[in-house]
Amino acid sequence: MNPSTLIGIFASMLLLVSVLFFTAESPESFINLPGLAIVVTGTLAATFISYPLKEVLRVVRLVGLVFRRENTYVRDDINELVSMSRLWFKGDVRAVEKELEHTRNPFLRTGIQLVIANTKEDEIFDMLRWRIARLKAREHAEAQIFRTMATYAPAFGMIGTLVGLVNMLEVMDAGDLEVIGPRMAVALLTTFYGILLANLVFKPIAVKLERRTEERLITMNMVLEGISLITKRRLPSFIEETLNSFVANYHDEIRDANVKPRPDMGSALKGYRHARPRFTACFGASRRSGGE
Repeated sequence: MNPSTLIGIFASMLLLVSVLFFTAESPESFINLPGLAIVVTGTLAATFISYPLKEVLRVVRLVGLVFRRENTYVRDDINELVSMSRLWFKGDVRAVEKELEHTRNPFLRTGIQLVIANTKEDEIFDMLRWRIARLKAREHAEAQIFRTMATYAPAFGMIGTLVGLVNMLEVMDAGDLEVIGPRMAVALLTTFYGILLANLVFKPIAVKLERRTEERLITMNMVLEGISLITKRRLPSFIEETLNSFVANYHDEIRDANVKPRPDMGSALKGYRHARPRFTACFGASRRSGGE
């Protein structure tokens, strides 16, 4: 289970509980099944109209990715690339082919197969970059469906509010606040449902899918760089260090706080500060004597 998703669900449930039990006289006043049906049904209907059926059904299956932690197996890909680079550097093509039989990454397997087939380097890069662009476009479209649903939900919430206001206006002549008040509350609840679904369900799912796509693209670009180095017959040690740089995590890219400076560094800097004025004076005097 994805821990960030669990924290978000817990926080949203806490928000709803606080709204229901601490800001209303009765929690049942926030329950309006017809208004919720207007928002949910209208959002789904507009989504099915906007996108092909197969895309919507595929996106529904992706909702489960939000709730579980997905392993990209980056370290496994690095180990496989380094192992194959050693075999390729030795010229053992049969061993590389046997290694490919146990490779779970189809993108990596395709690249190495092209290398074994002595395909031109430019053609390999064109093929793999096209695969990266295709994955990016497909998964961006999947996340976009949820962003579209996030725009539809508040709109249908307003439609439900208008329906409730029309029903309220029908009883305005009676002047009975006991009838007008509940109908006004029901009318506003549909907007509440639409905003809640948009910002606590649809948009977070879209952002989570977009982050997943970014991580997958980083992995694919790492594999592409490894295959590029293999085609150039770089040393396996150099390939390993290059690929490890993709997964290295530094809090600060230019300063590591965990590494202590040399104990003599402070005295060296202090000596430099004391010697600098004398050096400047001598250098200035030599320049003046040279000029004369």
